[in-house]
Amino acid sequence: MTTVQKLGTSVKNTWCPGCGNFGILMAFKTAITQLGLSPEEVVAVSGIGCHGKITNYVKVNGLHVIHGRVLPAATAVKLANNGLTVVGFAGDGDCYNIGMGHLPHAARRNPDVTLVVHNNMIYGLTTGQASPTSKQGHRTRTTPRGVFEPDVNPLALALASDASFVARGYAGDMRHLASLMVEAMTFRGFALIDVLQPCVTWNRVQTYEFYKDRVYKLEETDHDPLDLSAAHSKALEWGDRIPVGVLYRRERPVYSESFPQMQGAPMARREVGGVDISRLLKEFS
Repeated sequence: MTTVQKLGTSVKNTWCPGCGNFGILMAFKTAITQLGLSPEEVVAVSGIGCHGKITNYVKVNGLHVIHGRVLPAATAVKLANNGLTVVGFAGDGDCYNIGMGHLPHAARRNPDVTLVVHNNMIYGLTTGQASPTSKQGHRTRTTPRGVFEPDVNPLALALASDASFVARGYAGDMRHLASLMVEAMTFRGFALIDVLQPCVTWNRVQTYEFYKDRVYKLEETDHDPLDLSAAHSKALEWGDRIPVGVLYRRERPVYSESFPQMQGAPMARREVGGVDISRLLKEFS
């Protein structure tokens, strides 16, 4: 039986003490155990940034990819072996800057993968530069007079891109975040969880205290996650109150259903003998 303790590794954790990444890591381990998954049934794909080390700290199959390429790699893993539970981890810079182009395409294609974004609204690994989600006016090492541009709204972007499952979590509430991960990992289709993740070293604005006074849970309100218009409204809500939970959810065909060859047993486990490729070779020779 998989336990949180068994999912630990011997790799020394080098995240800053108090980093919101710890809550995300523990939520992921908790979700795996609650789902009764064994380590070999799970693949974690991570990108470049502080979050990227998560594949070193959890004992499942891990794939650490180049900057911004979590989603294409995670999609490829799921297409190759549909028996795996695939969870991508990206940072706000990794996903919403260099990797921005992959998000709307993943949303419209609807591969059966979960994407968890560690959104600390700063570039933590490279010592505190502004990220795409840094709020306008926020002073950083590269924007000493404040960020000039409006911030990217990842939830609104995902909804506009026809994402099937859109949620926001908070690293300071590990149990609630774990429940969101369970729901996303069991959802059939593309699931995005944008996680508000305090950076205790470089972001002195969006702190634990900041979120403690503002965060509220959508499931404790009359919000209907089947209502796209209501989801858009919640995606734009930011200020004295910040919603967390599932903003939107709807079932639709997943990407692999468009390819008859991918139905049935995982492609990675099929016999490849006896396949005649002579026609193919002749066509391209």
